[in-house]
Amino acid sequence: MSKVSMDPKVNPYIPWPSKILKVIRHTGREYTFRMAYTGEVKPGQFFEVSIPKYGEAPISVSGIVPGESVDLTIRRVGVVTGEVFERYEGQELLLRGPYGNGFDVSLYTGGETVVVAGGTGVSPVRGVIDALAASDTPQDKYAIVGFRSPDDMLFRDDLARWDRLINLTLTVDGAPEGYEGNIGLVTKYIPDLPLRDVKTAQAVVVGPPPMMRFTIMGLQQLGMPDENIWVSQERRMCCGLGKCGHCRIGDKYVCLDGPVFNYTESRDMID
Repeated sequence: MSKVSMDPKVNPYIPWPSKILKVIRHTGREYTFRMAYTGEVKPGQFFEVSIPKYGEAPISVSGIVPGESVDLTIRRVGVVTGEVFERYEGQELLLRGPYGNGFDVSLYTGGETVVVAGGTGVSPVRGVIDALAASDTPQDKYAIVGFRSPDDMLFRDDLARWDRLINLTLTVDGAPEGYEGNIGLVTKYIPDLPLRDVKTAQAVVVGPPPMMRFTIMGLQQLGMPDENIWVSQERRMCCGLGKCGHCRIGDKYVCLDGPVFNYTESRDMID
């Protein structure tokens, strides 16, 4: 009988320890954990984060320093993530991955591109927006980013930087009296996009399912072809290896075939 390798480089079921380099607090229940990682990774991919006796959870990559670290932005919503929040800089978490296909940023940096993201959906596209901001034509790049309220905003330093470099619309669903920023759903601002050629522009849409559905409808009404729209389907992922079947939708496994899909594929995925 052959032996089962316990080397994570050979056996994808085996996690490895990664040091927490920094913990960044965004809100009362959303932190970014900067983890030591030297391998290749793309925006939109994800890692399985685990703690013995508590389980594991799939977490999207929200930042990349090549050869040094990855950022994992985590919302405290359950047993595993609650225990993760008890870890601090200098301690370790167990990781598996990265999994999924991620975003091919080269598709978006050349011409007109729109990124529309809501809430924690900003995490997987943070690297995409960073690439747009660093492109040769930042004036052709647009981002519409929405949060529930001003207190729920993530990546505030990045938002300020993006606002200087690209065409950023930051909005909140609701705000206290006296708030001077934009108020309204992200879909409110899609008709105002000053795209020169909507037929060749690319779009990336990530967020809660209703927000994604109505955002795509808004882009279609502008005349954007379905094949130019890219989405990330994340909420059903579990094992990351296509074994548990939890993320299967029709003949697709989100963790293997996605989580990034061209809309021509995802529009027929009945969840």
